[in-house]
Amino acid sequence: MQETKLLYRVPEVASALGLSRAKVYQLIQSGTLRSVKIDSSRLVKAADLRQFVAGLGEAA
Repeated sequence: MQETKLLYRVPEVASALGLSRAKVYQLIQSGTLRSVKIDSSRLVKAADLRQFVAGLGEAA
């Protein structure tokens, strides 16, 4: 059985998207990419990451 992650740390999101950590933080700060904070960790839900990618190129 393959385990699927539900939450990703910012460096994992950056790596998956081919972006810098700084750019991911900019996307989060602007509200373009949703995130949650648990204790001192900023995390992105897998569903929010998929939604962000699906929406790329829609609003040109």
